[in-house]
Amino acid sequence: MTLPFGKTPDGRVARLFTLENAAGLRADISDYGGTIVRLFAPDRRGRLADVVLGFERIEDYIAHSPFFGCLVGRVGNRIAHGRFTLNGRTYALAVNNTPGGLPCHLHGGLKGFDKALWTTAAFAAADGPALRMHYRSVDGEEGYPGNLDTTVTYTLTTDALRLDYHAVTDQPTPVNLTNHTYFNLAGDGAGPILDHQLQLHAAHYTPTNAGLIPTGEIDPVAGTPLDFTTPHAIGERIESPHEQLRFAGGYDQNFVVDRSAPGLVPAAIAWDPASGRTLEVLTTAPGMQFYTGNFLDGSFAGKTGRTYGHRHGFCLETQHFPDSPNHANFPSVILAPGAEYRSTTVFRFSTR
Repeated sequence: MTLPFGKTPDGRVARLFTLENAAGLRADISDYGGTIVRLFAPDRRGRLADVVLGFERIEDYIAHSPFFGCLVGRVGNRIAHGRFTLNGRTYALAVNNTPGGLPCHLHGGLKGFDKALWTTAAFAAADGPALRMHYRSVDGEEGYPGNLDTTVTYTLTTDALRLDYHAVTDQPTPVNLTNHTYFNLAGDGAGPILDHQLQLHAAHYTPTNAGLIPTGEIDPVAGTPLDFTTPHAIGERIESPHEQLRFAGGYDQNFVVDRSAPGLVPAAIAWDPASGRTLEVLTTAPGMQFYTGNFLDGSFAGKTGRTYGHRHGFCLETQHFPDSPNHANFPSVILAPGAEYRSTTVFRFSTR
């Protein structure tokens, strides 16, 4: 099913596509920003609820969305001072964020992939209904070199929403794509997510300075409130005086996904004790940003008409490490002509 979803600032019509299956999963996804607008999953009694934050109208996404549900790029997360050097040339990117008073380039800049209207087609994949989205980011867009052709395929399988990313370029350029969905497994508009339980398959993280830019170190989580290698309630230690939590106002850190080999591995599992809804995240990416909606402040309402307050949603953004173009010891995000960028993330639902 496809419905109109309003108009972009330049007058183009955006659409909303629905994927659903017999198991009860349903995803409503817009070609504006590749945005996951709704995602329905059953609780332990089989009752469906929309478990992602978002808006009813495209106008609200354009006016004040904190990256709800969207694709971000050309480089997701932060680049310090909006600058990086590649093959001896320094590139200046759009600066659109100043955490801690320190400027940076965030999630692709002033007009990143979240604000693009993607060319979209629905089709039947082997394992479920799917959408294929394409966007060409032209040479110089937001300061990046090269023309980048990006395709993201959303597939609704029996128990999961899978995202497959692919990109090619005609010049060397950094690429780090992710999806910025805010989850609340109790249901959209249900309030804080502090009672949610979380386990991360990550024994290390990348500490940051006060501007939330990685220092370049890769530190163990052991002995810190960032240790989710065993399950903890999200709110259990969120007010800790630990420096990293003070800098971010809660959790907003990149975790290094544990892996012994390439491929799709478990990165996180979260569950809501009240409803039993459980979300498992699997990824091929080396990192994952865990963010607890620290900047949501109740200034706007979502789909249910309820306002989104402090920590009413959490994000698990599978990715390369933030500021990777400026840290040679981090896994490289540079894509060369003739090479292919590929990444897969699976959001799998169950109950307990």
